[in-house]
Amino acid sequence: MSAMLETPELPAVFDGVKLAAVAAVLYVIVRCLNLKSPTAPPELIYQDSALARFLLKSCPLLTKEYIPPLIWGKSGHIQTALYGKMGRVRSPHPYGHRKYLTMPDGATATFDLFEPQSEHCIGEDVTMVICPGIANHSEKQYIRTFVDYAQKNGYRCAVLNHLGALPTIELTSPRMFTYGCTWEFGAMVNYIKKTYPQTQLVVVGFSLGGNIVCKYLGENQANQERVLCCVSVCQGYSALRAQETFMQWDHCRRFYNFLMADNMKKIILSHR
Repeated sequence: MSAMLETPELPAVFDGVKLAAVAAVLYVIVRCLNLKSPTAPPELIYQDSALARFLLKSCPLLTKEYIPPLIWGKSGHIQTALYGKMGRVRSPHPYGHRKYLTMPDGATATFDLFEPQSEHCIGEDVTMVICPGIANHSEKQYIRTFVDYAQKNGYRCAVLNHLGALPTIELTSPRMFTYGCTWEFGAMVNYIKKTYPQTQLVVVGFSLGGNIVCKYLGENQANQERVLCCVSVCQGYSALRAQETFMQWDHCRRFYNFLMADNMKKIILSHR
């Protein structure tokens, strides 16, 4: 009778299943967090010139090893989710004036103008003309952070709001922003040149904005007048090749394709 009441011992195979499950979970965590990826200095591709040597000397950070935050810092997915959805703990709120420009086809282009908060280090009048990424505008956190830093270092900033991206600005023509149209950015630059005839320009584009500013500068040599330099951040170089890449499931690329497409659909439907 006492033998029947004894709790039977768990078979050893069950312990093996638990160990396998724990090992599988740890493997997924290591892969998702990209913990095995080694840290290294960035790979620089440039033509040896006086300007390149000056930039490398002035920006030693370009040649230093990047040490990411512990645990989650090596995962691009987690960084994207944290910064894209949650933002910074303390995101600045620079104060600017919204300008409205009527385009030849009746579209209403808008941009925000932010005046410098200190004198420029060389005493010059320099304006950054900024083109944000796809479906973005001056109210995005990464743009506000960039503008706040530029203002404190003596730069005036003009930030284009992509046509249709701001929910509070209605479309006044049957079109919105596209991947190749430089009309609104060109109108903003012309306004800055006319309003501040002594200012020099630093052209800055993020992601899709990088494509637009580079296209704008190459369309007409006159567009390069009074431009000191152009900075393209995270620009995509080939839309056709990127389209093929975004249809792959590797590294959750197709999931990001879905998110961007869904965001574009929401913008289009908001103006129907």
